[in-house]
Amino acid sequence: MDAETSPERIAERDGLRPDLRQRHVRMIALGGIIGASLFIGSGAVIHTVGPAAVLSYAIGGLIVVLVMRMLGEMATAAPSQGSFMEYARTSLGGWAGFTVGWLYWYFWVGVVAFEAVAGAKLLQAWIPVVPQWIFSLVLMLLLTATNLGSARSFGETEFWLASVKIATIVVFLVVGILFVLGLWPGGSFSVGNIAQDGFLANGPFSVVHGVVIVIFSYFGAEIVTIAAAESREPEAAVRKATSSIVWRVIVFYVGSVTLLVMITGWRDIPTTTSPFAAAFGRFGIPAAETVVSAVVLTAVLSVLNSGLYTASRMLFALRGNGWAPKWIADTNRRGVPWKAILVSTSVGYVAVVMNFLSPDKIFYFIINSAGAVALFVYAIIAGSQLRMRRRLEAEAPERLKLRMWGYPWLSRLTLAGTLAVVASMLFVDADTRAQLYLSLISLAVILGVYFLQRRRSGSTS
Repeated sequence: MDAETSPERIAERDGLRPDLRQRHVRMIALGGIIGASLFIGSGAVIHTVGPAAVLSYAIGGLIVVLVMRMLGEMATAAPSQGSFMEYARTSLGGWAGFTVGWLYWYFWVGVVAFEAVAGAKLLQAWIPVVPQWIFSLVLMLLLTATNLGSARSFGETEFWLASVKIATIVVFLVVGILFVLGLWPGGSFSVGNIAQDGFLANGPFSVVHGVVIVIFSYFGAEIVTIAAAESREPEAAVRKATSSIVWRVIVFYVGSVTLLVMITGWRDIPTTTSPFAAAFGRFGIPAAETVVSAVVLTAVLSVLNSGLYTASRMLFALRGNGWAPKWIADTNRRGVPWKAILVSTSVGYVAVVMNFLSPDKIFYFIINSAGAVALFVYAIIAGSQLRMRRRLEAEAPERLKLRMWGYPWLSRLTLAGTLAVVASMLFVDADTRAQLYLSLISLAVILGVYFLQRRRSGSTS
């Protein structure tokens, strides 16, 4: 690795600045997998699966842990601003890099719009006289300004937003354990609730159904490998973040869902409101609903903030291979790719407008056509690692400072498991099938654009 490709020079060479501190990257890693889907969506998953939802979260989490380990191996061996897009390009070919880069950008642009609408709904519940579109606009403008400030301002904002989410989960875990053991005022020994109507109350296939739903809740963990490229010690940041994801999945998701089905019988867990709010209410915490709503808002803002950052950095990286307009590379004096940010957010603004003009058509298509993108990205990461590991072992084994467990068999198993989840989307329900079909359309369009662009340029890569 020469001076120009060393981790310390990546950000400067690309015109960015390594302004993120280790505490920023650490908190991005910790909070990256905690979104509103955990605080609200877990109730619906539990009703779909029953107490065995714990297994669904564990299996989905295992896939993500393995994918992150593979990504960590590649990111520590060759830190890159484009992260898995660059690994896909060098390992599988230009088609893979182009496809995963644009799919990922498209996914996060959709998430930005979705979270802006979700945040607006939360705020309107508190201040009903203000139209939703105004709240959406304010949230978009606020976090666009944060991202335009500097990488450090993004990191600082994410640090505090993630801190609120993590603190809430920690309090829930501590008090929840005391409650189910009967050691909290008003609590009683209720561990047995996890077997109410039988652990597999809704049948074994419901666990598979649950995996299809919950695996998207984990998407976002990979952001840390993109953010680390703008830190002063990218190798160390990625190594620590990807190594610690095991306990983050176990504690934050599996631990929380296990406690939820112990605190309250699974049939009594709410599906349209937050099961965490209901649990805090049982703990006797005053204004539990309002407190958790405020926490959910911070989770929404955190995802919105991260989404803007991630979409802009992926777009910025795409231009490096000639896959986006050259002017996307322009940065301001603080090393911020401001044009990439504005392009990404402008699409978000359009999507927000579409939500109010045609929520059942255009906005529905934007959100659902990116529904299976997480699985496509995971599959390409797994395929890239299998190829890249073989090359590194032959050419530069000293760069393998973090290794995938059980290579190559566990890597292959992870790839097969990811593809199995994609296939199972055909058999879950009509909504999930629609997400898969629309996502496949998105995949086909992006691949078509790539091959059309390659034909026009006469490239053979």
